[in-house]
Amino acid sequence: MTRALGLRLALLGLMLLALAGCDRKVQPAPPPVSAAPPAPAPTPPPAPWPGVTPDQATETDTPRLMARNYYVVFDGSGSMREPACGSGKASKIDAAKRALAAFAASVPADANLGLLVFDHQGVHEVLALGPAQPGRFVELVQGVQAAGGTPLRQSVQAAYHALTQQGRRQLGYGEYHLVVITDGEANEGQDPGEAVATLLRDSPVVLHTIGFCIGDRHSLNQPGRTLYLAADNPEALSRGLGDVLAEAPAFNAAGFDTK
Repeated sequence: MTRALGLRLALLGLMLLALAGCDRKVQPAPPPVSAAPPAPAPTPPPAPWPGVTPDQATETDTPRLMARNYYVVFDGSGSMREPACGSGKASKIDAAKRALAAFAASVPADANLGLLVFDHQGVHEVLALGPAQPGRFVELVQGVQAAGGTPLRQSVQAAYHALTQQGRRQLGYGEYHLVVITDGEANEGQDPGEAVATLLRDSPVVLHTIGFCIGDRHSLNQPGRTLYLAADNPEALSRGLGDVLAEAPAFNAAGFDTK
């Protein structure tokens, strides 16, 4: 009996083990751990002004890369027909034309010179920025007829664009001067403040403004940020243009008639 009981118990144990094995579910293998997707490449910061790389240079003559650039914005608005302060009967536009003629004659031969005008035709470039052509510059200045408003914001933006394009051609080397001659404040909606802020923040362009017969209360007069001269007579206007060409020893503001 004892032996038979032992056999039964052994068989019962085997049966229980078999039943337990049948109930056990096979656990699936865990899925393979996939590699994390590569992080996106960081967006490169915008290239500093003028936004060009050395292989994009278009000026192949190394000295031209260092050229000085003078881009003049000339006010041909209707108020320029009025008599110039301190000049007797001469109009403001005639006094400005004489001063600009002397300025052009004194621009260094290896510099670039350009001209933008706002008058009855709106804002328009009349001489693209390029190797100085004093004779052509003066001819175009003489052709300006005073009429129209004072769209300073649009003019500053257009001039800044022209200087930036030249900056790309020179890889940002050289000097960049924006010279504004005006006798009045901007028209409504033409406040140049934002355009000037962009120019000063993003580029090395130097903004020179000569306020002719309007004193020093002008939106382009920002002490410590822009160069502004209140020209109260034609002689002061010519001296202001001489200051722009401070590094050009040939300029002599006393060498021409402003009357």
